[in-house]
Amino acid sequence: MAPRGMASPARPMAKKDLPKELQTLYFPSAKEPVFVDVPAMQFAMVDGVGSPAATDFREAIGALYGVAYTVKFAAKKEGIRDVLVMPLEFLLWGEGEDDFRVADKEKWRWTMMLMEPTAVTRKLFDESVRQLRDRKNPPGLNKVRLETFREGKAAQVLHIGPYSAEAPTIERLHAFIRDSGYRLSGKHHEIYMSNPQRSAPEKLKTVIRQPVSR
Repeated sequence: MAPRGMASPARPMAKKDLPKELQTLYFPSAKEPVFVDVPAMQFAMVDGVGSPAATDFREAIGALYGVAYTVKFAAKKEGIRDVLVMPLEFLLWGEGEDDFRVADKEKWRWTMMLMEPTAVTRKLFDESVRQLRDRKNPPGLNKVRLETFREGKAAQVLHIGPYSAEAPTIERLHAFIRDSGYRLSGKHHEIYMSNPQRSAPEKLKTVIRQPVSR
């Protein structure tokens, strides 16, 4: 389901880069789905509507990464050295549908986002956006916001392979949820752990996550 033009930081993120409490959220097993409790975290976000092939997707990605790198360098100047440029995350849903795949693609709703650590204050974030606007002002920058998002209980699994081959992994995850006595609840969530410009399609790693409820 990955949007066109998607990229991740040049250096692949390693498990050791993250605090222990985040490692299970970003580095699940590919063997079996598991349940996780996703805490409240803050993200730089951009919302949109339509197919992943839309120009809005590429603009959202460019704006988010522009902000993320500006935040990283601004934080470093203030002595904050633990700010990582995190993997791109993608929330996707069809209005009124439990499973986005049965909804009209042109009416898909989505949110692109990059997680920002708590060390990044709103003041630092807003100042970074202003700096980026003055320097480059990339398309879509005016849509970027900082917001806290809590996903809660969810099931997830790692998909290894092309984005176009995700369907069996998604079906396996959904079956695991239903067999465990839960139902799909909330937005389909993907986290792109690989840079498709640097990794072979068969080696791409994507976290597939689905919130659940009883």
